[in-house]
Amino acid sequence: MSLIWTLIVGLVAGALAKLIMPGKDPGGIAVTIALGVAGSFLATFLGQSVGWYTPGSSTGLIGSTLGAILLLIAYRMFKSAKE
Repeated sequence: MSLIWTLIVGLVAGALAKLIMPGKDPGGIAVTIALGVAGSFLATFLGQSVGWYTPGSSTGLIGSTLGAILLLIAYRMFKSAKE
C-alpha cells in the first residue's frame, strides 16, 4: 500500500511542482508528472535515510512536492546544458 500511496502523492506533487515552477519544459506535463513520482520516491528515500520517516512509511505531499521541484530544477539545468 505504501508504494501505491507514494505513486498517487507523486502524481499530485508533479502537478503542483509544475504550477509552482511554470515554464516550457521540453517533455511537457507527462515528464513533469514523472518527475513528481520520482521526487516522491526521492523524498521518501531521503526522509527514511535521515530518520524523518520510519521504514515502510512514505513522505507526504509537501515533501514530495519539494522533491519534485528539486528534480525539475535539475532536469531544466540538464536540458539547458545539452542544448
